[in-house]
Amino acid sequence: MTTLTVSGRVAQVLSNYVSDVFGVMGNGNVYFLDAAEKMGLRFSAVRHEGAAIAAADAYYRTSGRLAAGTTTYGPGYTNALTALAEAVQAQIPVVLVTGDAPSSGARPQDVDQAAIAAGLGAATFTVTRDAAGSVTRQAVEYALTRRTAVVIAIPYDLAALEAEDEDLPEPAALKVADDGGTDLTRIARLLAGARRPLILAGRGAHLAGAGPELRELADRLGALTAGTALALNLLNGEGYLGVAGGFGTDTAAGLMGEADVVLVAGASLSPFTLRFGHLLGPDSTVLQIDTALQPTNPRVDLFVSADAKSAASRLLSLLDGEAVAAGWRAEASKRLASGAGHHPGSDETPDGRLDPRSLATALDAVLPERRTVVQDGGHFLGWAPMYWNIPRPQDLVMVGTTFQAIGLGLASAVGAARALEDGHTLVLASGDGGFLMGLADLESLIGAAKSAIVVIYNDAAYGAEIHQYASQGLTEKPMLIPEVDFSGIARALGAESAVIRSLSDLSALTDWIDAGAQGTFMADCRITSSVRAPWLTEWMNAKQAAAVAG
Repeated sequence: MTTLTVSGRVAQVLSNYVSDVFGVMGNGNVYFLDAAEKMGLRFSAVRHEGAAIAAADAYYRTSGRLAAGTTTYGPGYTNALTALAEAVQAQIPVVLVTGDAPSSGARPQDVDQAAIAAGLGAATFTVTRDAAGSVTRQAVEYALTRRTAVVIAIPYDLAALEAEDEDLPEPAALKVADDGGTDLTRIARLLAGARRPLILAGRGAHLAGAGPELRELADRLGALTAGTALALNLLNGEGYLGVAGGFGTDTAAGLMGEADVVLVAGASLSPFTLRFGHLLGPDSTVLQIDTALQPTNPRVDLFVSADAKSAASRLLSLLDGEAVAAGWRAEASKRLASGAGHHPGSDETPDGRLDPRSLATALDAVLPERRTVVQDGGHFLGWAPMYWNIPRPQDLVMVGTTFQAIGLGLASAVGAARALEDGHTLVLASGDGGFLMGLADLESLIGAAKSAIVVIYNDAAYGAEIHQYASQGLTEKPMLIPEVDFSGIARALGAESAVIRSLSDLSALTDWIDAGAQGTFMADCRITSSVRAPWLTEWMNAKQAAAVAG
């Protein structure tokens, strides 16, 4: 067996699972990065350690393939914690390779990194000289099977030492959950008896590859279909209502509320998806299929722990020959055609700046058809899934939503750019506040992207706070941001750009796209803060109602 250092053994095992590593070099990971290059792993440098994990996270969300982030110990490690927490809460498999305190004992500057990770819900796997490979493999398989982030720690004094030989077997095949067994017979019986069935798919159904089976099941039943924001258009076709939750239309939500039997596949039924309890009718029967071990919401009447794809296939066989619920789709089609859609926006606003709804509509017509959208957190986060055509679930990467974070968008765009299929253009949607948090990695994105468009919803404020708290009379001063010329910053770093003050200014973006859409273009869009997103209004009303009830 070839002689390898401890860092080399970690890189060797990782190379069986990953092709891409994102990170910032430092004392604690310099030997790992040297070994990773020798193993043929592609390294993408980022400028802030938080971007290492955010980029690896987005790489997985875009491609379905595992990636690794890497930082040094101490401050490099702690800089990555927000992105690590987001990956854990979003159930994204990702690996953080980091330096750590020497095995001989902590130095004055060391912190208890394993304890910090545990506080975030991430397991730490610390390698040794005699088990560097097996520990690394254990960590990776833990991340993949449990859909979570893990930390692989390399003690500083071991990083460059020779690793002892290990007899490592081939990687184990990942287990797939079963199809739910006899419990699916009850679900099939309830679906067969439904007059107004609805199938609601979530990211778990997308990750399981269950789209074709669930669409066939919907056609067999004559069911309407919908998806969470993370399963956007997975079930697109006849009877598709769009997004369930605050990004959907009231017309579609009204139809969902009339369903008598709802099959939920791979969705957790978060308060946002359920419109804070108002989406489904009180008498609807809710059936859930998920890889979780128990129901994820009290509304669930019958739960089956199973793989969504296998379970849907089993349901198709159980329902063979069953009659279709006649008329439900035809009625829905008429109501969707005549019902109100999303507000188109206004030509004029109180402060003369752009209405973000009109801007989003205009951008949808301009952006390349083959687009992958990375959506940062913030007040504006609904405009892309509401107004833009995003054909597949993997073409929408929404980051920060589970941990309620802003500022991860730029870093995530770096990872998504590395994972893009040829011919796709990356589109990053960010607010000015979040963009400033991650500004260092604009340079990383410009270096990584073959074709990228950055859309800044620039309202010179933290918009969500303006609408939630300034509207209650609290001081606006800490909520305001001096208007930043992001277009000028982008040009200084090598991108093309334009300030968008009117919809006609989008001609600069159109010209760039027509010229081949190569490199990075920033559209610094000056929007009004006078328009409140409907999803935020819904959330604020739910909070107020809960406060009154409490």
